[in-house]
Amino acid sequence: MKATQQLKDEHEGVRVMLRILGEVSWRLDFEGTVPNEHFEGILEFLKVFVDKCHHGKEEELLFPALTKVGIPQDGPIAVMLFEHEMGRKYIRVMTDAFERHKLKDASAASAIAQNAQDYITLLTDHIDKENNILFAMADDRLSEKAQEELFDGFEKIEESRIGAGKHEEFHALLHKLGDLYLRNGP
Repeated sequence: MKATQQLKDEHEGVRVMLRILGEVSWRLDFEGTVPNEHFEGILEFLKVFVDKCHHGKEEELLFPALTKVGIPQDGPIAVMLFEHEMGRKYIRVMTDAFERHKLKDASAASAIAQNAQDYITLLTDHIDKENNILFAMADDRLSEKAQEELFDGFEKIEESRIGAGKHEEFHALLHKLGDLYLRNGP
């Protein structure tokens, strides 16, 4: 499997979680509550799987590999890095607002919903750019050997960042929350 295909496959799980986040944040804003553990699971997925693991693979391995084959650091890579930082900001605000929500702060749910919507829009567009532009550039310029080395490096990052069995736990979380919040499941 190409390293870029692994990232595309991960994007599909992220898209499911974005749909769940949209539904959960809407319920928080308009109905006032969802089980705390559901939102905490979503935040953990976003912080650990999306940011530490997936974005870690891109920032530490893919982007430097692309720079080595002539893709300018100040071009599409800079855009992707900026969007990763914006996503981190939205996650921090959602986390803080959720802590306030648990303390019965009435304004917290709308802050969660707004930042969730902004994050969903950002990441949906970001994934499209990576899948359709950046990864196509990578597939065009990276050798099969470079793709294999990236794939091996991705596996090491996943093991060190989230540990054995955590990937499966995140898949189970996607299915559980998808069954609860999405009309047609994940």
